[in-house]
Amino acid sequence: MTEIARRMAQIAPFHVMDLLAKARQLEAQGRSIIHMEIGEPDYPTPEPVVAAAQEALSGGNVHYTPATGLPQLRQKIAAYYKSKYRVDVDPHQVIVTPGSSGALQLLMNVLINPGESVLMADPGYPCNRHFVSMVDGIPVGVPVGEETAYQLTAELVEQAWRDDTKAVLIASPSNPTGTLLAEAELRQLYDKVTELGGVLIVDEIYLGLTYGVDANTALDISSEICVISSFSKYFSMTGWRLGWMVAPEAMIDPLDRLAQNMFLSAPTLSQMAALSAFSPEVISILEQRRLAFQQRRDFLLPALRDLGFSLPVTPQGAFYLYAGCGEHASDSQKLAQQLLNEAGVAVTPGLDFGFNRPESYLRFAYTTAMDQLQEGVARIARFFA
Repeated sequence: MTEIARRMAQIAPFHVMDLLAKARQLEAQGRSIIHMEIGEPDYPTPEPVVAAAQEALSGGNVHYTPATGLPQLRQKIAAYYKSKYRVDVDPHQVIVTPGSSGALQLLMNVLINPGESVLMADPGYPCNRHFVSMVDGIPVGVPVGEETAYQLTAELVEQAWRDDTKAVLIASPSNPTGTLLAEAELRQLYDKVTELGGVLIVDEIYLGLTYGVDANTALDISSEICVISSFSKYFSMTGWRLGWMVAPEAMIDPLDRLAQNMFLSAPTLSQMAALSAFSPEVISILEQRRLAFQQRRDFLLPALRDLGFSLPVTPQGAFYLYAGCGEHASDSQKLAQQLLNEAGVAVTPGLDFGFNRPESYLRFAYTTAMDQLQEGVARIARFFA
């Protein structure tokens, strides 16, 4: 038999996919399932974006683009930082990628040598540690809890720093907790990472989805921070597979060379569509959706607390609630299966998000309509009763 590369032993599957497959199977049998497991906006891509793609396709404008992206799209992304966050970004430093995952793969290949480590919060998005493992680096999960709003701090980074540490990767707002770092905390973190000789990487793919707070980009602190973003979440373009990064000037050439070899360019049709994503018409649609997400959070958060779930920190972004379920069960994986099979509610167990007490948490995604959330809460209440 063909011997599989040893690094693949470090690549875990998404456990929620098994649960999703079971949910689809139950639906095929006629069962009603409330979906709160999927981290994907339930809204369709805004119509002007779809129309731009249709126009590009009918005109045959689907040839390769430069590896770093359409120049006019890079300019629009830079202009977006100026208009929304009052930050000057050189379009030359914007790299358009096949999703934010493509950006992180490029960045890890350019930054991390075999045996070098990257610090990240645990719990956190599981693919991040896998991107490090793919380049034979060492992902180091640093346990975080409610006392730091499930985010890394300068103090935690200093305590966890190793001789082989090369970078620190954070997400603000984060998946699965929905929490974000205040600007002062982020500045302290950047200063500490710089002092220790490392690189700070900030995942901002949920930055457009914040509630009750005007969060700013990490680029407001320094242009030496590597910032990852995406059209998937705020822009409702998940399947278009389009993201970007803003990288320090010294990294642009190696990122460009690697992108040429790794995937030539991001999907041209998606890039042509995204040219319309920053129009006032589309932004107005997206802002209405952001307010709807906030209304969903404001319903689901107290409702889960009333059901006995532990949510000591109010998340200010994304569309997730990471709820402690210790009052109800000692095994979140088993509880998630029971909620699906007996209550018809699909949620994600903590096992997907790291090694920091995953058995004690469930992630609820409010990526479904309010009436569905209300029905889901009612079903969970009946299940516990």
